[in-house]
Parts: sequence; C-alpha cells; structure tokens
Amino acid sequence: MASPKGKYAWTVKVGEKGQFVIPKEAREIFNIKPGDTLIILADEKQGIAIPPPDMFAQLAKAIFPENRPSAKGGKEEEE
Repeated sequence: MASPKGKYAWTVKVGEKGQFVIPKEAREIFNIKPGDTLIILADEKQGIAIPPPDMFAQLAKAIFPENRPSAKGGKEEEE
C-alpha cells in the first residue's frame, strides 16, 4: 500500500539509555544535522511529536519577539 504524498512512517528501537536514531531518510527530508536542537512535544493521549528544526525558531520568535515592550512600558533597547 502506498502512503499518501508527503506522509511517512518509520520504526526505531529505543536503547537502554532511552535514545533512538532518527532514520537517515527522515533526517534528509527534514534537514536535521548533527548538533541541531530539536523540540519534543508530548501529549499523554495523542503521543509524541518532533516538529522540524525550523519550527523551533518560529516558536521562539513567537514567544520572544525581538522588539517586545519592556516591563517599564517602552521598547527594549537592542544590543
């Protein structure tokens, strides 16, 4: 059975230390490189998700905008 376009599934084994290897094809598709920081999202009912690395930067920008108002009511100074 062919999978829908853009949809993938892989299996991995979890080692004794709780580690697993992200399959090569997945690393290539999502441009995951050694040293990248990944975010792991989890929901007890829905499971675990590992969004693409660029999503981490998008989330960080949404949470910590560059020119957000300071606690004093003005804009924070850029360094």
